[in-house]
Amino acid sequence: MKHMENISAMLRGGSPDEYQRLDPASERDAVRAPGEQPWEMIMDKKHFKLWRRPIEGTHLYQYRVFGTYTDVTPRQFFNVQLDTEYRKKWDSLVIKLDVIERDLATGSEVIHWVTHFPYPMYSRDYVYVRRYSVDKENNLMVLVSRAVEHPSVPEDPEYVRVRTYESQMVIRPHKTFDENGFDYLLTYSDNPQTVFPRYCVSWMVSSGMPDFLEKLHTAALKAKKMEIEVRDYMAAKPLESGGEGKAGVPAAEHKSEGSCSPAQLEYA
Repeated sequence: MKHMENISAMLRGGSPDEYQRLDPASERDAVRAPGEQPWEMIMDKKHFKLWRRPIEGTHLYQYRVFGTYTDVTPRQFFNVQLDTEYRKKWDSLVIKLDVIERDLATGSEVIHWVTHFPYPMYSRDYVYVRRYSVDKENNLMVLVSRAVEHPSVPEDPEYVRVRTYESQMVIRPHKTFDENGFDYLLTYSDNPQTVFPRYCVSWMVSSGMPDFLEKLHTAALKAKKMEIEVRDYMAAKPLESGGEGKAGVPAAEHKSEGSCSPAQLEYA
């Protein structure tokens, strides 16, 4: 109980005002923020733009994506990202995706995620807490994830544990949560514990981003067409009880490394 309270406190108090607003002006602002390293645009596609900037004192980059979709609703896009059972079906790189612990009062969840990495690298595993909120007044949806330690998930010698990981997704509907069209801003960083130089890791990330976004978009379209049932996280209300509970999902069958290409890196 105490462990989950400590984790929830890490993400508590994050209001939409703490995130960059999604409008044409903020898209330009995404290139540079006061007192920070400049953002460098490395990809400009039809549906999204990708920037990166060095993380000071490391060999790593932080990445930012600004994108727009007009053929799915914000609710569908939001739910598809949160539904761990559905992700096992549309993301072939998932080896394991378990909810380790859930705070029933706040909706915060601790997730254990194991994913294939491009050959010849070992698969990586992440233990992270995620929390989401829907701000109906400001017409925003926010999803925040951050790596944590959890006693129920010790390191497995079969995988490389990623201990530095942060992801923030902000979604703003063009109209309402249930009408097609929205903008999103994704800010992401992690340390995959590779021995490759920064430019190699950056190339793998920038190559894998379009592939992941396309898979996510396709999964949202299938959910829209009701080809598969997806949990509605907007409709789910936290229980009135202040207690916490644990919930797990069956582990996915371990898949062989195969010949994963650099374009198959994951971001979640």
